[in-house]
Amino acid sequence: MRTFLLAAATTLALSASLALSTSFAAAAEPAKVVETAKGKTLVNSAGMTLYVFAKDEGGKSACTGPCATNWPPLKAAADAKAAGEWTLITRDDGSHQWAYKGKPLYTWTKDQKPGDVTGDGFLNGAWSVAHP
Repeated sequence: MRTFLLAAATTLALSASLALSTSFAAAAEPAKVVETAKGKTLVNSAGMTLYVFAKDEGGKSACTGPCATNWPPLKAAADAKAAGEWTLITRDDGSHQWAYKGKPLYTWTKDQKPGDVTGDGFLNGAWSVAHP
């Protein structure tokens, strides 16, 4: 009986640890890395390419209004927590946006399917694919 209880306690502890680490990983990394025509690229949960904007400075997004309509920000939940290379910025409207290595992330409305990188180089190179 003692062995059974020890095994059950160990299994329960491992399950809880796995659940916490899985939950943390999902919260800590709002994007994943895939191979595209531009090399290793960050993509959102739907597999759509993420981009950075050269005009963003100091942890603030310069892409607002019509720009944000064409380049939707990678939104973060109100309770999202920064971890590692992943940080959060507060947009002018008070919403939160994910940033990687301090650079706010966006998708591009002209990309039609996962793996598209049609926004890379747009606006005289101001937009570029986000690389890990």
